Amino acid sequence: MTSITQIHELLVSKKMSASELAEQYVSAAERDNPEMKAYITITRDAAMSAAREVDAKIARGAEIPPLAGVPFNMKDLVSTAGVRTTCASKMLEDYVPFYDAAVWEALQSQGAVMVGKGNMDEFAMGSTNKTSYFGAPLNPRGKSRVPGGSSGGVAAAVAGGTAVYGIGSDTGGSIRQPAAYCGVVGLKPTYGAVSRYGLIAFASSLDQIGPLTANVRDAAIVLDAISDKDSRDMTSRGTAKTADRLTGDVHGLRIGIAREFFENLPPEIEESVMASAKTLEKQGAVLADVSFPMVSYGLPTYYILACAEASSNLGRYDGLRFGHRAEEFRDLEDFICKTRSEGFGAEVKRRILLGTYVLSSGYYDAFYNKAQQLRRAISNDFEKLFGAVDCLLTPTTPSTALRFDAQLSPVEVYMTDICTVPINIAGVPAISFPCGFDADGLPIGAQLIGRKFDEQTILNAALAFENATAAEFLRPSNGGVSL
Repeated sequence: MTSITQIHELLVSKKMSASELAEQYVSAAERDNPEMKAYITITRDAAMSAAREVDAKIARGAEIPPLAGVPFNMKDLVSTAGVRTTCASKMLEDYVPFYDAAVWEALQSQGAVMVGKGNMDEFAMGSTNKTSYFGAPLNPRGKSRVPGGSSGGVAAAVAGGTAVYGIGSDTGGSIRQPAAYCGVVGLKPTYGAVSRYGLIAFASSLDQIGPLTANVRDAAIVLDAISDKDSRDMTSRGTAKTADRLTGDVHGLRIGIAREFFENLPPEIEESVMASAKTLEKQGAVLADVSFPMVSYGLPTYYILACAEASSNLGRYDGLRFGHRAEEFRDLEDFICKTRSEGFGAEVKRRILLGTYVLSSGYYDAFYNKAQQLRRAISNDFEKLFGAVDCLLTPTTPSTALRFDAQLSPVEVYMTDICTVPINIAGVPAISFPCGFDADGLPIGAQLIGRKFDEQTILNAALAFENATAAEFLRPSNGGVSL
């Protein structure tokens, strides 16, 4: 996998033009996508136009930002004016926004080159990317395996070499889980660090935009580019710039190991994550056994809150203003009912029904209010832990990439998020980085969790591990662009 830093050096040294680079990545995406399905829409003309603008700046002798001319994949729920934005749903199959999301504005100001819009689980609801209306993408690390969800297409594009980095969203693990499955780095910033303006909502109090990259430093570079405060998002605070301050020095860093995250894990995953802990200890970090008993409450709390918010957010898709419209109906009520029945897939409808149920009269106090109380308890536990340690090290997922033909119930699929959802509930940052391989050669991900708005600590620790292991777990896959 090629890094942002390598691309930047190629461009400023004029060893390759941005146009030549864009042509390679767009052509690779067009060639590989019929099989891999990492993209829903490939934006060749826009990519080539952006690349020519970068070449013109270089020709004038102007200094270019780190992301200028670097080809990337944007998850298809980030609004892009004039470019179809589908949320991988029949409901928005032909929807073209008239405005840009804040994150896309920030990237365009840097001269970023968008190869296309990344495939995903429909409305970001899923952990496999099998719920996409446009077909499931394949995992470049094993084509019989899912890439994870919901940002599966983005992770697959980065791992498969058709994008240098990607922009995903994470509501309960949707950046970190596919990063772990595909063997790349995935960062979920603190809630509020990156503006959600223009992000099509799943669960507004949990959603957060973040990068998927080939290495840790690239994640910091992208975070710096997209994390300014935005007045259009009232939860936006921005976060401190990190890329230039990363040292990889972890001497004295207190890393907590909460055994509750390691229960019922396959031995390969536990051994790989604990080996990464020992590697960091050899670099000067201090390991501490801690307890986080609220882990077992994370999944039910998350699915009650997320589905309740989804039920509300997706109420706007009624066929009257935009999106799919039923063609045959008796009256207005029948029109809305048929529009929503036809436009949404099974998983989205399942979560809307669950969310509507927990918000309904007679169940609101028993479920939704109780989940909000548990949310506070989980957040409080994180705050207490970060009084004793600087960060936590856990597995990212309780398994490696699932087989496409695995016959799992919805609840069994939801269980793959058990290590990631507490982070979204508390709004703290977390990064997934590759730390090993299972017997089938599939990547294993470790997760570092930090204090709110302290992305630098977890990025620095992940960089220390990457440096200590000479990036041996960041392996390129077959296909895509090789520079």
